[in-house]
Amino acid sequence: MEIRPLESWSEYRACERLQRSVWGEGFTELVPASILEITQRLGGVCSGAFDETGGLVGFVYGLTGLEDGRPIHWSHMLGVRSEQRGRGTGRALKRHQRERIESLGIGRCYWTYDPLMSANANINLNHFLVEVVEYVEDMYGDTGSSLHEGLGTDRFVVAWTLGPGAPDPFDPDEPARAARQAELERHAGAPVVRPGAAAEGDLPRKPAVRIAIPADILGVRTSDPAAALHWRTATRRAFQHYLAADYRVAGFLPPTAGAAEGHYVLVKEDRT
Repeated sequence: MEIRPLESWSEYRACERLQRSVWGEGFTELVPASILEITQRLGGVCSGAFDETGGLVGFVYGLTGLEDGRPIHWSHMLGVRSEQRGRGTGRALKRHQRERIESLGIGRCYWTYDPLMSANANINLNHFLVEVVEYVEDMYGDTGSSLHEGLGTDRFVVAWTLGPGAPDPFDPDEPARAARQAELERHAGAPVVRPGAAAEGDLPRKPAVRIAIPADILGVRTSDPAAALHWRTATRRAFQHYLAADYRVAGFLPPTAGAAEGHYVLVKEDRT
């Protein structure tokens, strides 16, 4: 597999088709070929993963801009064909993106993911070692994608710090990884917030809490749409409450084999 920037109009068009393949034909937030090309001309990233036949099987797209006068990068989309998933393609695209923006001297990279997606929580928090910056309610509105139907588009905004001295999420021996895992283990017995009385009434006021999410929210949505929506509203309230009260997301305890849920661990920050 080759990973490199898109180079031709036909490759930008192939990226349009890949977006529809990933998010569905009704997806209204598709980034057109002309914008993909212009973004790359202006310091953004639009790169693809190509198989041995030269076919586009994955892509990553992000924009570069300013935040408080400093250059930052916003990673807007990453998509991989269904038959290519689970082979490390997304991870390789993310590494390529990080290397490209670091070469430009950019010190901060943001992206988003759905807090109810346990696989995404695991890879972002435990493998990519991101920091959760913000919870945004219905961030993208109605996208027309079947992937978002029935749950809305609530998102965590997460961030990487880049450059010398920053944790390297692609180094298996990165000390920050061991430190994060140790913190998760310390708080593995913290009280759990689930849909029901705790999520709808008073939330626990402890030094650390766990917020439960389903192991497979898309499966819940298929079998019981009302329950899936209840998970959304309950976790939204809990995350917004704790983040506003100076808790930080320390990491994610993924579901064990056969378990029905995983747990975010949130720890109260000492602001004194």
